[in-house]
Parts: sequence; structure tokens; C-alpha cells
Amino acid sequence: MRDLPSTATLRAFEVATRHATFTSASEELHVTQSAVSHQLRHLEELWGVQLFLRGKSLTLTPAGAALAPVVREFFMKLESTLADLREQKGRVRLKVSTTYSFALKWLLPRLPGLSLQHPEIVVTLETTDAAINFTPSEPDVAIRFGAGNYPNLYSEFLFREQIFPVASPPLLERLGAPRKPAELLRYPLLTRAGADMVPKWDLWFQQAGVAVSSLKESVRFADTNMTIEAALLGQGVALARSGHVENEIANGSLVRLFDVPLPSPLAYYFVCPKGTEAQPHVVSFREWIMAESIRAGAGY
Repeated sequence: MRDLPSTATLRAFEVATRHATFTSASEELHVTQSAVSHQLRHLEELWGVQLFLRGKSLTLTPAGAALAPVVREFFMKLESTLADLREQKGRVRLKVSTTYSFALKWLLPRLPGLSLQHPEIVVTLETTDAAINFTPSEPDVAIRFGAGNYPNLYSEFLFREQIFPVASPPLLERLGAPRKPAELLRYPLLTRAGADMVPKWDLWFQQAGVAVSSLKESVRFADTNMTIEAALLGQGVALARSGHVENEIANGSLVRLFDVPLPSPLAYYFVCPKGTEAQPHVVSFREWIMAESIRAGAGY
């Protein structure tokens, strides 16, 4: 680092690369022409290379042309970083972990409301289906989908979704709208592979009072979002959790079929290490998401 000059000298070089004369460069820097010339001479001596061809106008040498973008990028990154730091002053980061489908379909559309209500909170959103141990490198809080059994952690119930079939208008136009639940057995049914977290068609048909011997499956998907996307494309009828199709039902791209009440056996919970729930920014986030959950639950 012995060849590293002062910031003022580097700034003089960066400004001079954008001007044709020492005079115009000195005007931008608000120093004398001789001061600019002296700084550039010092820089050339320090680095042992000629940076400019001096004549009626300043012309960069090959060495100067190679160094100019490096120095310019340094100042751009410095200014950008300082601007970010000044903007973040007085703000606090909150790392939130949840599943990808919940983040995409439910939480992400609501986050602008959190920013308006609590601009001091900067959320870092991480998605995973894996269990977390809340080590220092892991998220501060989590939103988990399960039965509510989180020993040695602080947990709070958020909301429980409803499970119902959905289909796209083009599919219903092509095959006709079913008039009763039993008629769905002749439709291509989109199913999702998985264990207890996945809505089950046989459970919904049982709730609807329909005896089922076999299902007319079309494709079995490994991901909730793929199942919903297939329904949007008109490939079949999907069994969805209400929180995953809010926007699609609201904009008419999916239609809910039948008003058969079937609460999800699992629910969403706010989870964090004990004691963390009392931190001011966590309290603000928890109260905000609780209010959003109450509104969402009322709509289900």
C-alpha cells in the first residue's frame, strides 16, 4: 500500500480524466490550476508512470487510460456505499425466515405496508423448508407452517387457511362448470406430492360427502407454486390453500369451486428464540404481521 496516494490526489486524477485542460479540471475541484498540475505530477512520480500527454489539451496515455476507470469505479462505489449507510442510519435489519411459497404468495405483496408503517425496519427475507436453530448466523425470527409444536421457542398463532378447489375460467369454459362436488371426479385433478403439509383431495371429497375410489390425476407436482401455475394454464383443477391464491381469485384468473368449509389441519406461526420477541423492532414486526393475519383470516 506504499503507492496509495491521498484521496484528494486520486480525485484530482479522476476529474482531470474528464476534462480537456487543467483549467476546467481546477474549476470543478475549486482549486488553482497549479494545484491540479502539482497533484498529477506527484501521482506520476509516486506510481512511476506517465498519466497524461501535456499540450494544448490533456490526453491520457495508455497507462492513464488503464487506470482511469479503476479510479472512477472506486469513487462511484465509495459514494454509493456512503449514500446507503446514511440512508440506513437509525434503521435496523430484521432477518425473517419462511417458506418460499408463503413468502411469494402471502408475505411479499404485504411488505410495502410494513415499510410504510415502520420505515425503520429493513427486512431481509430468507426462504427455506428446513428447520432452523436460531444460531447467530441464522434469521432473527421465522414464520413456520405446522402444528404449533415449537419447544423452547416463543411461538404465536398467526392464521389458519381454508382448503378448496380452484380452476381457470378457460378450463371451465372448455369442460363446463361442475354443478356439484362429485362431478369434479371427471376433471383432471392436479395433485402435489408430499406429506402432511400438502392438501389432500380425498380429505376434501370426504368433507364434501363424496365417496372416492380413484382420482383422475393429470400431473403430480413437487411444488405448490407449480401446482397453482398449472391451474392458471388450464391444465386441471388444483386443491389450494387460501393464502396461496388470494391475488388470483381477486383478479379472476382462478375461480373457487364450491363453498365446502375445510380448514387446513396445519397453521402459520410466528416463531423466535425466547426473549427475542421483546426487542422493539421484533415487537413492531410481530404486531404488524399479527394485524395482517387477522385481516387475512377474516377473508378466509
